[in-house]
Amino acid sequence: MKDVLAVILGGGRGTRLFPLTLHRSKPAVPIAGKYRLIDIPISNCLNSDLRRIFVLTQYNSESLNKHINHTYKFDHFTAAFVSILAAEQTEESPEWFQGTADAVRQSLRHLEAIGPYREVCILSGDQLYNMDLRRMIEAHRRKVADITVAVTPVPPELASAFGILKTNPQGRIVHFDEKPPAERVPTLMSEIPGGGSGLLASMGIYVFSRQALRQAMAEAGLVDFGKHVIPGAVPHSRVHAYVHRGYWEDVGTIRSYYQANLALTQPIPPFDFYEAGSPVYTHPRFLPATKVEDCVVRNALLSEGCIVVGSQVERSVIGIRSRIGQGCRVRDSLVLGADSYETLDEIQRASVDGRPPLGIGPDSVIANAIVDKNARIGRGVRIENEAGTAERDGEGYYIREGIVIVPKNGVIPDGTVI
Repeated sequence: MKDVLAVILGGGRGTRLFPLTLHRSKPAVPIAGKYRLIDIPISNCLNSDLRRIFVLTQYNSESLNKHINHTYKFDHFTAAFVSILAAEQTEESPEWFQGTADAVRQSLRHLEAIGPYREVCILSGDQLYNMDLRRMIEAHRRKVADITVAVTPVPPELASAFGILKTNPQGRIVHFDEKPPAERVPTLMSEIPGGGSGLLASMGIYVFSRQALRQAMAEAGLVDFGKHVIPGAVPHSRVHAYVHRGYWEDVGTIRSYYQANLALTQPIPPFDFYEAGSPVYTHPRFLPATKVEDCVVRNALLSEGCIVVGSQVERSVIGIRSRIGQGCRVRDSLVLGADSYETLDEIQRASVDGRPPLGIGPDSVIANAIVDKNARIGRGVRIENEAGTAERDGEGYYIREGIVIVPKNGVIPDGTVI
């Protein structure tokens, strides 16, 4: 795979993940307690022996840039790299990235400068899946394809949220419909390689031959792969489908992000972070072991460096350096942790300013919630959304899709009830 480049799209504004994207880009959002979303596609690349990786960034990219720079370092005796390509204004193009394809178009000169390559593998930065990309690239070469699109079967009720395609018996795409209306979905059934028929959805993962990418990027009006480039290439290029049958989740909304994280607490989770042959890499933090004192913990993930005292934690993901005080109950929630520990002096100064310590204070109840990094939850706080409110912006919190979210650095005073 030394003649293949990988390009990971860093995402746009991430409005559907607000307020988790208030201070960071989508790929920088934490997942599974200790990772970030960007670690998933990068790890898939590294495990597939793709070691020349570009990450295209634009919005709120500082946190993402710092994570990549601190995490993915290679020695001087290898050609491997994970390089950030930030959006930039030039004499040729004064505009910022206008879409996924436009991001690659504006970065193409940097890809060309890296040296010869045979294919480019284009990936999304906000998906949860495990995939051996070598098999997709080998299928692309075997079929002498110009473009290969990774696809996954989806049920009819979800089809309108994806790009749906039809294939012929050889796996070549003959029709592509981006987010089709419900009445058109039944006409888009395809024969699925390996048996059966169904609806095939684009995963937003593509392999382009070098020449096909150049041709696609030559048309400036095509700014998005799913809406413009792939549908436009189907009639005149060899565009093939590669069926991925494993777990795949686009975590682009608060609800999907919340559910994907909680699914990891199942006895047999749909995504396996414990697969020795396909490790997920992230920043090594050298944190102490988590300390648990007199607690009841059921179906939960406790990341390293936490202190949990006399509490109940059920079906929840607890992020790095989390502090959960005496008598707390945390249920069906994501606690994303903290970037650092507070010293006793810092806790005292925060108290003088009327702010609780970092973490969750004693006797608090947290249910159906996401508590972002560095949040301060006071003593006796109740976050449960018992009224079932779907959307609201409150003092120190947001409710999206019925889930209460305490944003990064948020403060919830003692005794607050949400």
